[in-house]
Amino acid sequence: MAPQLSNLLDLLKYNPAEPLLFTSGLFLFLFLGFTCFYGFMRRAVTLRIVYVTLFSLYFYYKTSGIFFLLLMFTATSDFFIGHFIATSRRRGSRRAWVALSVCINLGMLGYFKYTNFLIDIVNNFLADPLEFQNIFLPIGISFFTFQSMSYIIDLYRGKVRPLHRWIDYLFYISFFPQLVAGPIVRARDFIPQIHQRPLTVSRAQFGEGVWLILCGLFKKAVISDFISLNFVDRIFDNPMLYTGLENLMGVLGYAMQIYCDFSGYSDMAIGIALLLGFRFNANFNSPYKSATITEFWRRWHISLSTWLKDYLYISLGGNRKGRLRTYANLMITMLLGGLWHGAAMRFVVWGGLHGAGLAGHKLTMHLAPGFRPTGANMPRWRRVIGILLTFSFVCATWVFFRAESMEVAGQIFSQIFTAFHPEIFWDFVAGYKWVLLLMGIGYVLHFTSDRLEQRTLQAVQRLPIVVYALMTTGLIWLIAQLSSGDVQPFIYFQF
Repeated sequence: MAPQLSNLLDLLKYNPAEPLLFTSGLFLFLFLGFTCFYGFMRRAVTLRIVYVTLFSLYFYYKTSGIFFLLLMFTATSDFFIGHFIATSRRRGSRRAWVALSVCINLGMLGYFKYTNFLIDIVNNFLADPLEFQNIFLPIGISFFTFQSMSYIIDLYRGKVRPLHRWIDYLFYISFFPQLVAGPIVRARDFIPQIHQRPLTVSRAQFGEGVWLILCGLFKKAVISDFISLNFVDRIFDNPMLYTGLENLMGVLGYAMQIYCDFSGYSDMAIGIALLLGFRFNANFNSPYKSATITEFWRRWHISLSTWLKDYLYISLGGNRKGRLRTYANLMITMLLGGLWHGAAMRFVVWGGLHGAGLAGHKLTMHLAPGFRPTGANMPRWRRVIGILLTFSFVCATWVFFRAESMEVAGQIFSQIFTAFHPEIFWDFVAGYKWVLLLMGIGYVLHFTSDRLEQRTLQAVQRLPIVVYALMTTGLIWLIAQLSSGDVQPFIYFQF
């Protein structure tokens, strides 16, 4: 076999050290090849569904190897369970099928994500009787299991109609733009789009898709990766080597890093879907503009927060069973939301703090009716104070989310409050000028008005194709200048 052909085949095989990323050159190569044939399937619905599904399964194979079979198992089991729910006449039977689906999905999630966490808990109480297991965590398992569960629960609640073809359901679960890091796409939003005939992409939709991809790529590959590699990771790896000022700036840097990383992925996913003729709901809405913690969770990771509200919080009783039960439901929901992000005590603490914040905000609104759930109806001065307080709280909780352990989180807070050393500020600025510049650009863009963002999008949608090509070339050149040579995985791949 010729060396070039052998190298190409190796490139197309699964490599656990290099999962396929939207920001990689290989994905661009594969996506361009994919779209060359996709354009000829505007009217061939079934052929288009099969073609996209096969590409999606290959995409997942390139991120998690043989575990693409786990994805197919999830789709197959829930497709047939959905069929039994739709054809069952007795309520008890329907509820049993829903329970089976929940057990299967949460059972898989529990095994892959929480086995070693539970072993650690047992060992702490019983003097290490169990050995830790070497378990590979399939990328995106939390996203596609939650997505599949939403179909089953909505089907039981009568909010969606059952799909009659297995390939349609596999297409819904495996659709590659949102497969590995969200957003979590609801069946009732996505399924009606599957059988478009002809499938059309308007000029405005194309322009919006390209703009979202470029914005997402800029957020991820320029801002997030640069400040992470050149500053944030250093602080969190060993906070005791740095002053409190540097630790505080590291926390502010991480707040921008995780936003640009995750919202950048969501932008690219939504943009790629638009180019293929599908529209997802927004997953982020300038969350650091929030004037309350309640508003933050209406703007941050919207697909997850609404999933938790609709399928967990409301199922627990929501706010229908009195104030104390409401506060307890909020705490339970956010504790489990924290645990969803990772099997470690620091994620439980992070979720618990947000649960306490949400419950505290509801209590405050009850005791002082002048307080509002969001900043939209607040006087300007109160909204500004609310934004500062909410942002400070969110940044403080990010410490637990990012730190490798509770000990490291404690060290960061200790340095901030006991070894701040403001006199080094100008030396710090001189040493990290490019990091601070990109952080500043990120925050300025984040706090840009919605009206200006909409006008910018409308202007971009009217640009000729050649300008899109020039913008893409310029962004790729900028990424190449700033890149260290290593493509950084998305933070939410671990979830």
